[in-house]
Amino acid sequence: MNRLSEFMLPPAKSTLAGETDALFHFINVTSLIILTGITIAIIVFAWKYRRRSEDDVTPVITHNSTLEITWSVIPLILVMIVFGWGFSGYMNLTTAPDDAYEIRVVGKSWLWEFHYETGAVSVNELHVPVDRPVKLVMTSDDVLHSLYIPDYRVKMDVLPNRYTSLWFEATETSESIIFCSEYCGTQHSNMDAKVIVHSQDEFDEWLESGDEIDEDMPPAERGEALVVRNGCNACHSDDGSRLVGPSFQGLWMSDVTLEDGEVVTADENYIRESIIDPNAKITEGYDAVMPSYQGVISDRGIDDIIEYIKTLE
Repeated sequence: MNRLSEFMLPPAKSTLAGETDALFHFINVTSLIILTGITIAIIVFAWKYRRRSEDDVTPVITHNSTLEITWSVIPLILVMIVFGWGFSGYMNLTTAPDDAYEIRVVGKSWLWEFHYETGAVSVNELHVPVDRPVKLVMTSDDVLHSLYIPDYRVKMDVLPNRYTSLWFEATETSESIIFCSEYCGTQHSNMDAKVIVHSQDEFDEWLESGDEIDEDMPPAERGEALVVRNGCNACHSDDGSRLVGPSFQGLWMSDVTLEDGEVVTADENYIRESIIDPNAKITEGYDAVMPSYQGVISDRGIDDIIEYIKTLE
């Protein structure tokens, strides 16, 4: 069964994965047995009851109570087994242990924000300790998303104006990918992140330091690192190519035409406002889909991003 899991499924890296995989294999094996039985029966009956001569007459068969009860009861039993097994797994998925470490998740088009109890915030990187339950309390800032971690066998819709939750317990220090599994717009396929599992000591150290960028780096380099870390490059190119949002190349001090026809200059105030309140001024030809980074990127970080944009002439 382990070899079958390795062939058909991603690695199992959580305490919940075993039960989910067992149900998955039960459904597949049962379906294979039924398919094999029906196929054999069709072949046997087609051969046994084939027409042998022009005088053969198909007998009139009304019904067979035993057969009818059998093909009704067996599927009913199988459906009830799958339902009960699946419901038990769902309740385990949504009922986190009392000692679970809680992380708040915010889904935005098109990135994931993770807020920790210490006030630390990470974007597109979920940091968790190994061998400790972690509860994700999730909401969306805009449209319907769905957080899916294949290695942990967990998935839950992330909805605007309400909270949903799931939990997992990682069994090894490793990295795993996070997908958005609900279509949420043009950059849906780019809305991925990763789980980074630390030892408890390493996790505590990370919480104290946060996802810090080397302060010895020049401001423009720090700004570039922030752009990558916060997923800005998924929507804004640095080479002039058109993505979901305007390109950063040539943006600095250029004339920007807004959707209402007003022309503004892309100076420090314009770029800062675009990061904090992106829907205040919408560039002509683009949609108002950018989330606000207020509270996510510090004033120092915004200054660094501005310095980076200045270098992209």
